[in-house]
Amino acid sequence: MNLESLLHDRLAPALDAVAGHPVDPAVRSSPHADFQSGAPLALARELGRPPREIAAEVAGKAGLDGLATIEVSGPGFLNLTVSDSLLAEALRATAADPRLGVPAVAAPERIVVDYSGPNVAKEMHVGHLRSTIIGDALARTLDWLGHDVIRVNHLGDWGTPFGMLVEHLVDRGGAADHSIRDLTAFYQDARATFDADEDFRTRARLRVVALQSGDPLSRELWRKLVAQSEVYFLDVYDRLGVTLGPDDFAGESRYQDDLPVLVAELQARGLLAESDGALCAFPAGFTGRDGEPLPLIVRKADGGFGYAATDLAALRHRVATLAADRLLYVVGAPQRTHFAMVFAVAREAGWLPDGVVAEHIGFGSILGPDGKMLKTRAGDTVKLAAVLDEAVSRASAPAVGIGAIKYADLSGDRRGDYVFDWDRMLAMTGNTGPYLQMMHARARSILRKAATAPGEIVPAEPAERDLALTLLGFEAAVTAAARFAEPHRLAGYLHELAAVFSGFYEKCPVLRSADAVLASRLGLTELTARTLHTGMFLLGIEGPEQI
Repeated sequence: MNLESLLHDRLAPALDAVAGHPVDPAVRSSPHADFQSGAPLALARELGRPPREIAAEVAGKAGLDGLATIEVSGPGFLNLTVSDSLLAEALRATAADPRLGVPAVAAPERIVVDYSGPNVAKEMHVGHLRSTIIGDALARTLDWLGHDVIRVNHLGDWGTPFGMLVEHLVDRGGAADHSIRDLTAFYQDARATFDADEDFRTRARLRVVALQSGDPLSRELWRKLVAQSEVYFLDVYDRLGVTLGPDDFAGESRYQDDLPVLVAELQARGLLAESDGALCAFPAGFTGRDGEPLPLIVRKADGGFGYAATDLAALRHRVATLAADRLLYVVGAPQRTHFAMVFAVAREAGWLPDGVVAEHIGFGSILGPDGKMLKTRAGDTVKLAAVLDEAVSRASAPAVGIGAIKYADLSGDRRGDYVFDWDRMLAMTGNTGPYLQMMHARARSILRKAATAPGEIVPAEPAERDLALTLLGFEAAVTAAARFAEPHRLAGYLHELAAVFSGFYEKCPVLRSADAVLASRLGLTELTARTLHTGMFLLGIEGPEQI
């Protein structure tokens, strides 16, 4: 039961009557229960009346009998205090519900979540961390709410570099059955040879043509590189606790046969123009620093296709074939303009019809203590495996180390950068993953020690009431995180719940209570443990029983 929505719905007729028209829900809403509504202040300028006078009139007209008491405070706020009977009823319903009061969506959508997207034949680095963690949290949350979620791992597995890699593999005898670390060194060797050897450069360019033309040997060796890389990626995802699986791989290569048709369709619609030998789309509203129209290069001057063409083909496939209602692209903020242009061209081409939503879920960078992009001391990119190894070695348990990394990423607004700080991330106090896990473990410990079962929750003490009201905010946090694709809304709620539970634990000794009070406090403790565990699961964080 969403008490906030219930009380605001009951308050709405009084606000509408005083205003003389329906009041915008954004004006009457507030973030808390026991609630404080600032609607009278928002209406004061419009009505030309003192806000306390408006508040008093609304309070007099409000039909809240039996649900809450209402009083005017401050410059014109309305304070609503939920009745004990309504609070108890809401808690009973939530405790009895396996979904903790969060109903499945009434109208499920088919949602494609595109995330992680590493490059084949390269070791994953810390730059892949945010897309993987944020994307997985969104996929988990949307899935749990009842949407039909299609996870897509858009691998970089095609293009010019693979001519270089396959040709180098030919020179090495064609064996690709070595570790990804060897493949990383292999890539570096191939690049060095490409830069230094004119003959190799020529052969590599010819190998690209052979690969893209379907040459059997070239394709066989390329598949070896892809298969070896996928094994490595899945190992990383397993360690990270990410739900991406082998069926979710969808590399750029999947769309190669679609690209000539795509170009033909764009040309038929008059959406392509030649620019320096390349075929480009110029969607309206996009200009460069010089004020000239900004091109989206669909086919390069040499006849090859870049990732703009692949992204258009993937979008077209996801809408036309997968029948997606919503597309989420979890990719770093620097790609904002690229995706805006891809979406605009797709709209103009008719591949992104009205009713289908495409969103770039951008995010900031991971910074080092110096405020610059996170690098090793030698200035190299930090390998993701090294980060996971370090987390496990520093933490009391692997689940704590991995959870610390995930929560540090998800707890802030994804659009911002954040500093990678081991001491802060792994702290057992403050806004951290280990703190959530510790509070969950504490709640479970209390339940294990109890000689009686949890019973009906009847909040009496202020700390009990605070915890009860916080527990009832779970639905709002989950739905907001999904609606706005902002996992920090759920993470922030879970931290608040953990902190309020800590206050309850200190002020209301559970196991030293007796009879109905003991049963009620155990009920609050159990509901807290369930809510923390479910919320952490949606973020992809384990909830250990003990720490």
